[in-house]
Amino acid sequence: MPPANRRQFLQALPGLAAVPALAAPSDAMTFGFSLYGMKTLKTEPALRQLVAIGFDSVELCLSPGWDAEPDNLSPARRKSIRALLANTRLRLTALMENLKLNGAQKANHERLKKAAALGSALASEGQPLVETIMGGGQWDAVKNEFRDHLGGWAEVAAQEKLLLAVKPHRFGAVNRPEQALWLVEQVQSPWVKLTYDYSHFAHRGMTLEGTLRSLLPHTRFIHVKDSVLRNGRARFVLPGASGQIDYVQLLKLAAAGGYRGDICCEVSGQVFGQKGYDPVQAAKACHANLSPAFKRAGIRRAVAP
Repeated sequence: MPPANRRQFLQALPGLAAVPALAAPSDAMTFGFSLYGMKTLKTEPALRQLVAIGFDSVELCLSPGWDAEPDNLSPARRKSIRALLANTRLRLTALMENLKLNGAQKANHERLKKAAALGSALASEGQPLVETIMGGGQWDAVKNEFRDHLGGWAEVAAQEKLLLAVKPHRFGAVNRPEQALWLVEQVQSPWVKLTYDYSHFAHRGMTLEGTLRSLLPHTRFIHVKDSVLRNGRARFVLPGASGQIDYVQLLKLAAAGGYRGDICCEVSGQVFGQKGYDPVQAAKACHANLSPAFKRAGIRRAVAP
Protein backbone atom coordinates (compact mmCIF):
# COMPACT_ATOMS: atom_id res chain seq x y z
CA MET A 1 0.00 0.00 0.00
CA PRO A 2 1.40 3.48 -0.78
CA PRO A 3 2.46 5.42 2.37
CA ALA A 4 -0.23 8.07 1.95
CA ASN A 5 -2.98 5.45 1.68
CA ARG A 6 -1.60 3.58 4.70
CA ARG A 7 -1.68 6.78 6.76
CA GLN A 8 -5.26 7.44 5.66
CA PHE A 9 -6.23 3.88 6.54
CA LEU A 10 -4.74 4.10 10.04
CA GLN A 11 -6.23 7.54 10.65
CA ALA A 12 -9.65 6.03 9.94
CA LEU A 13 -9.20 3.53 12.81
CA PRO A 14 -8.75 5.63 15.97
CA GLY A 15 -8.07 3.64 19.10
CA LEU A 16 -8.66 0.26 17.47
CA ALA A 17 -5.58 -1.47 18.84
CA ALA A 18 -6.55 -0.44 22.36
CA VAL A 19 -9.92 -2.24 22.32
CA PRO A 20 -9.59 -5.12 24.82
CA ALA A 21 -12.06 -7.41 23.05
CA LEU A 22 -10.01 -7.20 19.87
CA ALA A 23 -6.39 -7.03 20.86
CA ALA A 24 -4.82 -10.33 21.93
CA PRO A 25 -1.96 -10.43 24.45
CA SER A 26 0.48 -10.67 21.52
CA ASP A 27 1.05 -9.16 18.13
CA ALA A 28 -0.04 -12.38 16.40
CA MET A 29 -3.15 -13.76 14.72
CA THR A 30 -4.54 -17.27 14.60
CA PHE A 31 -5.26 -19.18 11.39
CA GLY A 32 -8.28 -21.41 11.72
CA PHE A 33 -10.94 -23.53 10.05
CA SER A 34 -14.69 -23.60 10.64
CA LEU A 35 -16.25 -26.99 11.26
CA TYR A 36 -19.25 -25.68 9.33
CA GLY A 37 -17.36 -27.29 6.46
CA MET A 38 -17.06 -30.67 8.23
CA LYS A 39 -20.72 -31.49 8.85
CA THR A 40 -20.22 -35.21 8.24
CA LEU A 41 -17.51 -35.61 10.90
CA LYS A 42 -17.77 -35.93 14.66
CA THR A 43 -16.13 -33.08 16.54
CA GLU A 44 -13.22 -35.01 18.05
CA PRO A 45 -11.84 -36.55 14.82
CA ALA A 46 -12.42 -33.24 13.03
CA LEU A 47 -10.29 -31.42 15.59
CA ARG A 48 -7.51 -34.01 15.24
CA GLN A 49 -7.57 -33.50 11.48
CA LEU A 50 -7.14 -29.74 11.87
CA VAL A 51 -4.17 -30.26 14.17
CA ALA A 52 -2.56 -32.66 11.70
CA ILE A 53 -3.09 -30.22 8.83
CA GLY A 54 -1.48 -27.39 10.79
CA PHE A 55 -4.29 -25.01 11.78
CA ASP A 56 -4.00 -22.92 14.95
CA SER A 57 -7.67 -22.54 15.77
CA VAL A 58 -11.21 -23.73 15.15
CA GLU A 59 -14.76 -22.45 14.93
CA LEU A 60 -17.36 -25.01 15.98
CA CYS A 61 -20.75 -25.02 14.25
CA LEU A 62 -23.66 -25.23 16.69
CA SER A 63 -26.45 -25.35 14.12
CA PRO A 64 -28.97 -28.21 14.03
CA GLY A 65 -27.55 -31.14 12.09
CA TRP A 66 -23.95 -30.53 13.15
CA ASP A 67 -22.29 -32.65 15.81
CA ALA A 68 -21.43 -29.70 18.08
CA GLU A 69 -25.01 -28.56 18.54
CA PRO A 70 -25.06 -28.02 22.33
CA ASP A 71 -27.73 -30.63 23.03
CA ASN A 72 -25.51 -33.26 21.39
CA LEU A 73 -22.59 -32.72 23.74
CA SER A 74 -22.94 -34.45 27.09
CA PRO A 75 -20.90 -33.27 30.08
CA ALA A 76 -18.48 -36.14 29.46
CA ARG A 77 -17.95 -35.16 25.83
CA ARG A 78 -17.53 -31.51 26.77
CA LYS A 79 -14.81 -32.48 29.22
CA SER A 80 -13.13 -34.68 26.61
CA ILE A 81 -13.22 -31.98 23.91
CA ARG A 82 -11.87 -29.39 26.33
CA ALA A 83 -8.94 -31.69 27.12
CA LEU A 84 -8.35 -32.38 23.43
CA LEU A 85 -8.24 -28.67 22.64
CA ALA A 86 -5.88 -27.98 25.52
CA ASN A 87 -3.55 -30.89 24.77
CA THR A 88 -3.27 -30.05 21.07
CA ARG A 89 -3.05 -26.27 21.60
CA LEU A 90 -5.87 -25.82 19.10
CA ARG A 91 -7.57 -22.60 20.12
CA LEU A 92 -11.37 -22.43 20.17
CA THR A 93 -11.97 -18.92 18.86
CA ALA A 94 -15.60 -18.96 17.76
CA LEU A 95 -18.94 -20.73 17.79
CA MET A 96 -21.05 -20.46 14.65
CA GLU A 97 -24.79 -20.05 14.93
CA ASN A 98 -27.34 -19.39 12.20
CA LEU A 99 -29.77 -17.07 13.91
CA LYS A 100 -32.23 -14.63 12.37
CA LEU A 101 -33.34 -11.25 13.60
CA ASN A 102 -36.71 -11.73 11.87
CA GLY A 103 -39.75 -12.60 13.97
CA ALA A 104 -39.99 -14.11 17.46
CA GLN A 105 -36.71 -14.23 19.35
CA LYS A 106 -37.24 -16.42 22.43
CA ALA A 107 -35.64 -19.49 20.82
CA ASN A 108 -32.66 -17.40 19.65
CA HIS A 109 -32.10 -16.10 23.16
CA GLU A 110 -32.08 -19.66 24.47
CA ARG A 111 -29.59 -20.72 21.79
CA LEU A 112 -27.30 -17.85 22.76
CA LYS A 113 -27.42 -18.93 26.39
CA LYS A 114 -26.60 -22.52 25.41
CA ALA A 115 -23.73 -21.29 23.26
CA ALA A 116 -22.33 -19.30 26.17
CA ALA A 117 -22.49 -22.34 28.46
CA LEU A 118 -20.82 -24.52 25.84
CA GLY A 119 -18.06 -22.01 25.22
CA SER A 120 -17.31 -21.78 28.93
CA ALA A 121 -17.20 -25.58 29.18
CA LEU A 122 -14.87 -26.10 26.23
CA ALA A 123 -12.44 -23.19 26.14
CA SER A 124 -9.48 -22.87 28.46
CA GLU A 125 -8.19 -19.60 26.92
CA GLY A 126 -11.19 -17.33 27.29
CA GLN A 127 -14.78 -17.42 26.10
CA PRO A 128 -15.08 -17.90 22.32
CA LEU A 129 -17.26 -15.40 20.50
CA VAL A 130 -20.48 -16.36 18.74
CA GLU A 131 -20.63 -15.60 15.02
CA THR A 132 -23.92 -15.48 13.12
CA ILE A 133 -25.63 -14.00 10.10
CA MET A 134 -28.77 -11.92 10.67
CA GLY A 135 -31.61 -13.02 8.39
CA GLY A 136 -33.37 -12.06 5.19
CA GLY A 137 -35.75 -9.50 3.79
CA GLN A 138 -35.44 -6.05 2.29
CA TRP A 139 -33.26 -3.72 4.34
CA ASP A 140 -35.60 -0.73 4.46
CA ALA A 141 -38.51 -2.95 5.52
CA VAL A 142 -36.71 -4.83 8.30
CA LYS A 143 -33.99 -2.53 9.60
CA ASN A 144 -35.96 -1.25 12.61
CA GLU A 145 -37.05 -4.78 13.54
CA PHE A 146 -33.44 -5.92 13.22
CA ARG A 147 -32.23 -3.03 15.39
CA ASP A 148 -34.74 -3.82 18.14
CA HIS A 149 -34.10 -7.57 18.08
CA LEU A 150 -30.33 -7.10 17.97
CA GLY A 151 -30.76 -5.02 21.10
CA GLY A 152 -32.39 -8.08 22.68
CA TRP A 153 -29.44 -10.22 21.66
CA ALA A 154 -27.17 -7.61 23.23
CA GLU A 155 -28.99 -7.91 26.55
CA VAL A 156 -28.55 -11.68 26.57
CA ALA A 157 -24.90 -11.33 25.56
CA ALA A 158 -24.26 -8.87 28.38
CA GLN A 159 -25.86 -11.22 30.91
CA GLU A 160 -23.78 -14.14 29.64
CA LYS A 161 -20.61 -12.10 29.01
CA LEU A 162 -20.69 -13.39 25.45
CA LEU A 163 -19.24 -11.46 22.52
CA LEU A 164 -21.43 -11.58 19.40
CA ALA A 165 -19.94 -10.98 15.97
CA VAL A 166 -22.75 -10.60 13.44
CA LYS A 167 -21.97 -10.92 9.73
CA PRO A 168 -23.27 -9.04 6.70
CA HIS A 169 -24.29 -11.56 4.04
CA ARG A 170 -24.72 -10.82 0.34
CA PHE A 171 -27.96 -12.79 0.23
CA GLY A 172 -29.36 -11.32 3.47
CA ALA A 173 -31.09 -8.11 4.46
CA VAL A 174 -27.83 -6.78 5.92
CA ASN A 175 -25.52 -7.06 2.94
CA ARG A 176 -23.59 -3.79 2.81
CA PRO A 177 -21.04 -2.28 5.21
CA GLU A 178 -23.13 0.81 5.94
CA GLN A 179 -26.12 -1.33 6.96
CA ALA A 180 -24.05 -3.39 9.39
CA LEU A 181 -22.48 -0.24 10.83
CA TRP A 182 -25.88 1.36 11.29
CA LEU A 183 -27.07 -1.61 13.32
CA VAL A 184 -24.11 -1.88 15.69
CA GLU A 185 -24.00 1.87 16.16
CA GLN A 186 -27.73 1.94 16.95
CA VAL A 187 -27.39 -0.85 19.50
CA GLN A 188 -24.19 0.60 21.01
CA SER A 189 -23.28 -2.51 22.98
CA PRO A 190 -19.71 -3.64 23.70
CA TRP A 191 -21.06 -7.19 23.34
CA VAL A 192 -22.25 -6.80 19.73
CA LYS A 193 -19.59 -6.41 17.05
CA LEU A 194 -19.01 -7.63 13.49
CA THR A 195 -17.57 -10.47 11.45
CA TYR A 196 -15.79 -9.38 8.27
CA ASP A 197 -15.96 -11.56 5.15
CA TYR A 198 -14.95 -9.91 1.88
CA SER A 199 -16.57 -12.64 -0.23
CA HIS A 200 -19.92 -11.02 0.53
CA PHE A 201 -18.80 -7.72 -1.02
CA ALA A 202 -16.74 -8.98 -3.94
CA HIS A 203 -18.01 -8.37 -7.51
CA ARG A 204 -20.32 -5.66 -6.19
CA GLY A 205 -18.21 -2.55 -6.75
CA MET A 206 -16.82 -2.64 -3.20
CA THR A 207 -13.09 -2.93 -2.65
CA LEU A 208 -11.25 -4.95 -0.06
CA GLU A 209 -9.50 -1.88 1.30
CA GLY A 210 -12.65 0.24 1.40
CA THR A 211 -14.85 -2.33 3.13
CA LEU A 212 -12.17 -3.30 5.61
CA ARG A 213 -11.47 0.35 6.44
CA SER A 214 -15.10 0.99 7.27
CA LEU A 215 -15.80 -2.24 9.20
CA LEU A 216 -12.53 -2.94 11.00
CA PRO A 217 -13.19 -0.69 14.02
CA HIS A 218 -16.11 -2.99 14.91
CA THR A 219 -14.64 -6.25 13.55
CA ARG A 220 -13.79 -9.00 16.02
CA PHE A 221 -13.66 -12.01 13.66
CA ILE A 222 -12.63 -12.52 10.05
CA HIS A 223 -13.98 -15.27 7.80
CA VAL A 224 -12.21 -16.01 4.53
CA LYS A 225 -13.56 -17.65 1.40
CA ASP A 226 -13.70 -16.71 -2.27
CA SER A 227 -16.55 -15.92 -4.60
CA VAL A 228 -16.71 -16.11 -8.39
CA LEU A 229 -19.26 -15.03 -10.97
CA ARG A 230 -20.88 -17.84 -12.93
CA ASN A 231 -23.47 -16.85 -15.51
CA GLY A 232 -23.70 -13.51 -13.78
CA ARG A 233 -24.42 -14.98 -10.35
CA ALA A 234 -22.09 -15.11 -7.38
CA ARG A 235 -20.95 -18.54 -6.24
CA PHE A 236 -18.75 -19.22 -3.23
CA VAL A 237 -15.62 -21.34 -3.63
CA LEU A 238 -12.81 -22.40 -1.28
CA PRO A 239 -10.67 -19.59 0.11
CA GLY A 240 -7.83 -18.88 -2.26
CA ALA A 241 -9.35 -20.96 -5.07
CA SER A 242 -10.30 -18.06 -7.33
CA GLY A 243 -7.04 -16.14 -7.10
CA GLN A 244 -9.13 -12.95 -7.06
CA ILE A 245 -8.75 -11.94 -3.40
CA ASP A 246 -5.40 -10.57 -2.25
CA TYR A 247 -5.03 -12.23 1.13
CA VAL A 248 -1.60 -10.73 1.70
CA GLN A 249 -3.20 -7.30 1.42
CA LEU A 250 -6.07 -8.35 3.69
CA LEU A 251 -3.65 -9.54 6.38
CA LYS A 252 -1.47 -6.45 6.13
CA LEU A 253 -4.44 -4.09 6.31
CA ALA A 254 -5.98 -5.94 9.24
CA ALA A 255 -2.70 -5.96 11.15
CA ALA A 256 -2.06 -2.29 10.40
CA GLY A 257 -5.48 -1.51 11.81
CA GLY A 258 -4.77 -3.36 15.05
CA TYR A 259 -6.64 -6.60 14.40
CA ARG A 260 -5.27 -9.48 16.49
CA GLY A 261 -8.04 -12.02 16.12
CA ASP A 262 -8.71 -15.10 14.03
CA ILE A 263 -8.47 -15.56 10.27
CA CYS A 264 -10.92 -18.44 9.82
CA CYS A 265 -11.49 -20.44 6.63
CA GLU A 266 -15.17 -20.99 5.93
CA VAL A 267 -16.40 -23.55 3.40
CA SER A 268 -19.75 -22.48 1.99
CA GLY A 269 -22.72 -24.81 1.75
CA GLN A 270 -22.51 -24.15 -1.98
CA VAL A 271 -19.23 -26.09 -1.82
CA PHE A 272 -19.82 -28.80 0.79
CA GLY A 273 -23.23 -29.53 -0.70
CA GLN A 274 -21.65 -30.73 -3.93
CA LYS A 275 -21.46 -34.44 -4.71
CA GLY A 276 -18.10 -35.96 -3.78
CA TYR A 277 -17.12 -33.21 -1.35
CA ASP A 278 -14.34 -34.33 1.01
CA PRO A 279 -14.10 -32.16 4.15
CA VAL A 280 -10.53 -33.17 5.01
CA GLN A 281 -9.26 -32.48 1.50
CA ALA A 282 -11.08 -29.14 1.55
CA ALA A 283 -9.36 -28.19 4.82
CA LYS A 284 -5.99 -29.19 3.39
CA ALA A 285 -6.64 -27.05 0.31
CA CYS A 286 -7.62 -24.06 2.45
CA HIS A 287 -4.44 -24.39 4.49
CA ALA A 288 -2.24 -24.77 1.42
CA ASN A 289 -3.88 -21.80 -0.29
CA LEU A 290 -3.70 -19.35 2.59
CA SER A 291 -0.90 -20.27 4.99
CA PRO A 292 1.81 -18.80 2.70
CA ALA A 293 0.01 -15.43 2.84
CA PHE A 294 0.91 -15.06 6.53
CA LYS A 295 4.62 -15.34 5.76
CA ARG A 296 4.39 -13.08 2.74
CA ALA A 297 2.53 -10.48 4.82
CA GLY A 298 4.99 -10.78 7.70
CA ILE A 299 2.22 -11.80 10.12
CA ARG A 300 3.19 -13.96 13.06
CA ARG A 301 0.76 -16.74 13.96
CA ALA A 302 -0.18 -17.05 17.63
CA VAL A 303 0.16 -20.83 17.64
CA ALA A 304 3.26 -21.58 15.60
CA PRO A 305 2.93 -24.69 13.35
